[in-house]
Amino acid sequence: MRAAWYDENGPANKVLKLGDMPTSEAGPGEVRVRVMASGINPADVKLRSGTSNYGFAYPRVIPNSDGAGVIDQIGSDVPPSWIGKRVWLFNGQRVGRAFGTAAEYIALSQNLVTPLPDHVSIAEGATLGIPGMTAYHAVFGDGPIAGKTVLVTGGAGAVGFYAVALAAWGGARVLATVSGPEKAAWAINGGAEATINYREEDVAERVMALTQDAGVDRVVSVDFGGDMKWLPDAIALNGSVSTYASDGDRMPALPVHKFMRRNILIRPFILNSLAQDTLNRTRFGILRWTQDKPDALRPIGGRFSLDDIVAAHEAVEAGEKFGTVIVEPNGESLS
Repeated sequence: MRAAWYDENGPANKVLKLGDMPTSEAGPGEVRVRVMASGINPADVKLRSGTSNYGFAYPRVIPNSDGAGVIDQIGSDVPPSWIGKRVWLFNGQRVGRAFGTAAEYIALSQNLVTPLPDHVSIAEGATLGIPGMTAYHAVFGDGPIAGKTVLVTGGAGAVGFYAVALAAWGGARVLATVSGPEKAAWAINGGAEATINYREEDVAERVMALTQDAGVDRVVSVDFGGDMKWLPDAIALNGSVSTYASDGDRMPALPVHKFMRRNILIRPFILNSLAQDTLNRTRFGILRWTQDKPDALRPIGGRFSLDDIVAAHEAVEAGEKFGTVIVEPNGESLS
């Protein structure tokens, strides 16, 4: 099979290679997917560059965790009905797995693949893994949100946009922080009622104005450390903040008494560390959303051939895309 890989960390144009590797075979409890769309996430480029070493402990890595395609082979203990199914997948290159989705085929546990409804394109399916599942757990990890007010920070980011859409689907009133008018328009399009420009406005003051001084019930934070200056002043009594990143300040000072006085729950998480039953609730929750909201936007931030994987990784690193950048290992992701 054709694949892209790296044998050492470094810049995309220095370490990413293209060539032939043995075609993956489905083992016990596994399925093999003919990959038609490989989704690239910021975590994938960080692993490749060496700015993060989480998940890199192998002599050779095929990058990219997310993807979508069609199952063409099954291992023992897998129902024959899986053959021919359109699916999306996550954790292709994570947690004990060296070979991800930047290849024509991938073999992985049946617990990492989920049916893809016919009305969702293969390319869109490749956007559902890390962004969609992270957003789903951040939004619903503390229970139902119907009737609550949810603030999503970075509401036009890959995870943030899905968090906005999922929170609106769940019956919440959704607010979002953004960095400018174009991103505000995307967040509103996703389901936000109002946006807050965190570069120009005092977030806590704006939240209180929008909630009649009640504060928000939940916050989904893309940058816990960076948001710390306003977080405890924007969350309602007995509210919560769920965070999946803290790049602005990896070791933030925590105003403990402010959080204590409001009895605010702080819940950080990494998707890959969640228990399998939680992952199952999350991926099948995403499936329900795609079924309930067939016309929902599932943004694609660019499409590249496998030959152009260097440019695809660089597009993610540039940070200017909206949605998930897709690589097409088999040259087809339209269906």
